[in-house]
Amino acid sequence: MKNTLPLRGVKVIELTHMVMGPAAGVILADLGADVIKLEPIGGDPTRRLKGSGAGYFPMYNRNKRSLSVDLKSEDGLKLARDLIRGADIFIENFRGGAVERLGLGYDTFKEENPGLIFCSEKGFLSGPYDHRTALDEVAQMMGGLAYMTGPPGRPLRAGSSVIDIAGGMFGVIGILAALAERSATGRGRKVVSSLFETTAFMVGQHIAQAAVTGETVKPMPVRTSAWAIYDLFDTMDDKQLFIGVVSDKQWPIFCNAFSLHGFRDDPGLQTNAQRVEARDRILPAIKSICKSHSQDELVSILEESGLPFAPVAHPQDLTDNPHLNANGGLLNIELPDQEGSAKLPSLPLEIDETRTSLRYDPPKAGEHTLEILSELGCDAARIKRLIDQQVVDPLDE
Repeated sequence: MKNTLPLRGVKVIELTHMVMGPAAGVILADLGADVIKLEPIGGDPTRRLKGSGAGYFPMYNRNKRSLSVDLKSEDGLKLARDLIRGADIFIENFRGGAVERLGLGYDTFKEENPGLIFCSEKGFLSGPYDHRTALDEVAQMMGGLAYMTGPPGRPLRAGSSVIDIAGGMFGVIGILAALAERSATGRGRKVVSSLFETTAFMVGQHIAQAAVTGETVKPMPVRTSAWAIYDLFDTMDDKQLFIGVVSDKQWPIFCNAFSLHGFRDDPGLQTNAQRVEARDRILPAIKSICKSHSQDELVSILEESGLPFAPVAHPQDLTDNPHLNANGGLLNIELPDQEGSAKLPSLPLEIDETRTSLRYDPPKAGEHTLEILSELGCDAARIKRLIDQQVVDPLDE
């Protein structure tokens, strides 16, 4: 698929850090765009995060090239401006006003490069909060997602940077829409995606739920289930399995799979609404059945029945998942700042029945500096001067 990627020939300049901006960049890169990541001398500080941030850089920076440049210098800024003038897309995710103070704002380029699509990934869209600094967790807390995730009185952020990632995805949606329009008009657009509004969109179903029911929405751990069986069950071997029975058609299939003929034939359990009312009677029997089987035994029964189910997995378990390993669902990526490699998920897409692939491992800081400067038209003497003056770093070892 390398030569037929849909965004081949599209040039992207990315001035980002952390997750939201890099997530937008890696989607475009995986789809074939030439993404040049501008990093400060010494590299993006995201590379050096510990704890839960240790995986940010390797996950969201594959298929990109790195130019390490000092944007506090006039020569460094000139290089950045020259790159953006020749680009199709520019992505940034710094606090409001930061790129404008560098002279890299949208107004700088909209006349010089009228086809440029300028994407800002922010905390908030225009409004009273647009001056605030936001993080994924800030957005989850104030946007109601943390309330929905944790038990009552204990708001809990989701177990992934879901708002950063989704915000990056919405940025890409705007970029691709602008690219499609540009093919007809020749002109670019300014696209802004945000964390807070992304969170609001994601909890929109719960806002609508409150409007429909007239009741205060309960957090997910104590919600009133829409189905009689939509729960996590313990197994005989001290593992867990989720099972969902979400239609009247699935109910007799489930009962037959586990020889629950009394439930199947009970006239008071024929509709989903009846079964929800009878959850207190149904669930103890299901819990007992699950506790008498191993997880593998339950998986075998449920897979044969075609019902929805899921063993509870640890993220690291996915590296051995047979489905993900079967057809390019995992990419073997060399870690950029240490020895070793990791199997990381590819884009969750198939295009013409083919998964996107790895063209570049996550780069070392400045790994492609010389290559990019040469493409920009810098001769050997200018490149040497830029290196000697520490405007660029050709490779941070």
